[in-house]
Amino acid sequence: MKKDAALRRNVLDLLEGKHAHVDFNTALADFPAPLRGKKPKGAPHTAWQLLEHIRIAAWDILEFSRSAKHVSPKWPDGYWPQTETPPSAAAWNKSLQQLRADMKAMKKLVESDKTDLFKPIPHGTGQTILREALLVADHNAYHIGQLVLLRRLIGAWED
Repeated sequence: MKKDAALRRNVLDLLEGKHAHVDFNTALADFPAPLRGKKPKGAPHTAWQLLEHIRIAAWDILEFSRSAKHVSPKWPDGYWPQTETPPSAAAWNKSLQQLRADMKAMKKLVESDKTDLFKPIPHGTGQTILREALLVADHNAYHIGQLVLLRRLIGAWED
């Protein structure tokens, strides 16, 4: 049981973005509203696009993990917002809140003693909750790195 608890703690730390890189909240803290839709030359995405992509993917992974009835968005278009700029400050804040709520739900799933991290998800093709938690953590880390780089390029990051 001790090993299981240690594994859960390590996965939870990974989901929170601890240790190896900037966490999600730090990467997006006080992001200037006028720069949320700015795309510097050579950059593939804006902060809005990255935030929404992270949110949509995290939601999809969480819902797949919890429900056989979940239908994933169409790849790849369904995983990205339609616009480069958030429609409003409220849309930006709603996206942040939803992502935080979905990450909290994923952490609760991992944390629960009722969750067998190694049992294949019945409606999947061999995926486990452990695999899905690691997938969302990895995906988030990749795009959080892009957000930090983007902030540096647009002059909205202080080291």
